[in-house]
Amino acid sequence: QVQLVESGGGLVQAGDSLRLSCTASGRTFSSAAMGWFRQAPGKEREFVAAIGWSGGRTYYADSVKGRFTISIDNAKNTVYLQMNSLKPEDTAVYYCAAGPRPAPPQSFGSWGQGTQVTVSS
Repeated sequence: QVQLVESGGGLVQAGDSLRLSCTASGRTFSSAAMGWFRQAPGKEREFVAAIGWSGGRTYYADSVKGRFTISIDNAKNTVYLQMNSLKPEDTAVYYCAAGPRPAPPQSFGSWGQGTQVTVSS
């Protein structure tokens, strides 16, 4: 089982930036991909971005394309989500996830505890 620990959430204003981090430990070799999902109050959890541990192709939800960037540091077993031009609708609990492949989003089965991102208008 892989363990995932997120950090970097907080309260920011619209237009600001935040970078989320997620460090993986445990059976990381069994998870070929990492991803970010989010869940806003009263809504279902939704896919945000994904990347393979080897880097290369990345996947984004349409709502964050051009604003969010997912990246990975293999040496640190850490995946990042750089969030720019934040909007109030980005407010959610953000979850790190691990899975055998970066797509489709249903591939992910291991989850972190989540980190709150709040964007004020």
